[in-house]
Amino acid sequence: MEGPLERVLGKKIGSTRVVPLVTKIVLIFSVFILVSNLTSNYINLMFNRTELIKLTKELLVKDLKAAYAFASNQFEIYQFSGDLKQSMANIEASAVRDLKNSKAVCLGVKPDGSLAFQALQMARLEKFPASGLAILTTPVQDQQSAEGSISFLLNGAEYFGVYKYNQKWDMYILRAEELNELYANSRRIFANVSLIIVALTLISAVVGIVLIQFILRFVGIITSAIMRMRATSQMEIIDIARAPNDEITFLGAAFNSLSSSINNLVTIFRKFVSKDVALQAYREMHIRLEGSQKQLTILFSDIRSFTTMTETLGTDIIKLLNIHYDRAIDSIVKNDGVIGSLIGDAVLAVYGTFPDSVAHKSVQAIKSAYLIQENAAELRKQMTERREEIVREEGTLTSEQEKVYRAVLLEVGVGIDGGAVFYGNIGSQERMTNTVIGDNVNSASRLEGLTRIYNVPVICSGFVKSDVERNIPDHGLIFPEIDTVQVKGKTEGKRIYWALPRNKLDDEMEKELETFSRGLQLYYDGNWAEAYKCFSHCGLPLATVFTYRTKGKTSPKDWNGVWEMITK
Repeated sequence: MEGPLERVLGKKIGSTRVVPLVTKIVLIFSVFILVSNLTSNYINLMFNRTELIKLTKELLVKDLKAAYAFASNQFEIYQFSGDLKQSMANIEASAVRDLKNSKAVCLGVKPDGSLAFQALQMARLEKFPASGLAILTTPVQDQQSAEGSISFLLNGAEYFGVYKYNQKWDMYILRAEELNELYANSRRIFANVSLIIVALTLISAVVGIVLIQFILRFVGIITSAIMRMRATSQMEIIDIARAPNDEITFLGAAFNSLSSSINNLVTIFRKFVSKDVALQAYREMHIRLEGSQKQLTILFSDIRSFTTMTETLGTDIIKLLNIHYDRAIDSIVKNDGVIGSLIGDAVLAVYGTFPDSVAHKSVQAIKSAYLIQENAAELRKQMTERREEIVREEGTLTSEQEKVYRAVLLEVGVGIDGGAVFYGNIGSQERMTNTVIGDNVNSASRLEGLTRIYNVPVICSGFVKSDVERNIPDHGLIFPEIDTVQVKGKTEGKRIYWALPRNKLDDEMEKELETFSRGLQLYYDGNWAEAYKCFSHCGLPLATVFTYRTKGKTSPKDWNGVWEMITK
């Protein structure tokens, strides 16, 4: 148990005594308080009108909150009982109990000035004054909620009060006091001691401020640091190296410890949730189960032949996945993408969730797609170099080593679609997750599956093509049309495109694309014989599937240019 001496001189923590700040302040101001008391016993009765109003406002706000909460509860009872008169009487009776002064009032004011209830200890009112009503109703022009303080005349007397608009009852709940009644005692006391107060307050304030500012100088440093952290949403360590050994310094040290812990927790938290959710949690200190419809771009990336890789590598597949995801996620985050989910060998990313990235969402998704492809190619290159190193050292690979080598050569497909989707948090208060829901999410997955059929790394939809061309004039991309496909589970065909950076296009490839485009148009027109000639002379891997479709065949009688997929 803490003894009297420790309360005055403070406790020792290790070899340092943490001196109570109260001891320092009381020691300095005791002299001034003693002089003040000897000069006039009335000094302790001095109240500044501003401070009195401030205190009164706090008390009024407390009463107002109680009346507001009671009125809201009565609304629920009214909805059940339908007895409006009884509900108003209950509100009025509850409010009267909080009125201490004879002229104090608590009113329920309708927007038209009529009084829904009036709790007072004087003659009842017919209507609320028009001048006060104008102050109440001004904020409602913008929104059906208002609160604040108000001064008004009632029965020729000046009142001060606070109010808050209750949407359920469509009325302002007003709690006010008559100023003359409020100031009566303090005005008389203030007049008697005002000259003494002015003189002593000026002297005490000047000397006291200088001394307190010196003693509490590190409070300003700590406060400034905290305000800076609040502005930047970043925790940091406060420099307290030159601070004295008192409670403020100990508070700063404790804050630094807490800051380090929070930084560690936030770092861990950000690894399990998307960036926008982490920022929302940091700003609001709360995550709600809510969402909204947004225009977003969805990227879906999947590893090909994953089942074979798993069978070959066993538990080592986790190491390979982590290497792949480390690079893939970095490629997504660098382009303002948000990780929607990681599903085994697949990653779902969302673009356009941040306000400053809405216009660029589809371009950013395509950039991420090619970074993912480049990272996978780099990983294959590293595996090949490792294979060659083993061959140089051992002469050859065993059959098992060769099998493992084939398994680690990651091939990745990427599908990109977009449009109106639901984006938000779902689940319960015990367990929730950030998700994106919509037909376009499934479509992105279907487009990724088509990369295996059409032998292109990135396939996107017409939405993505249109979004890029409409919002980014110098996008540096081309969108060769691949096909019109009706995927399994859909009833309509959808044009699909190869999202291709222009800098990857040389003269030879441009000619190949022109040949493919001619063949595709003939294919759409139902002239499969001529289409086959174009496709067979096209060196793009993309043409292979069309060569197979059209070789020695004629278009179906009901051909409409749409190829129906029978598998996902």
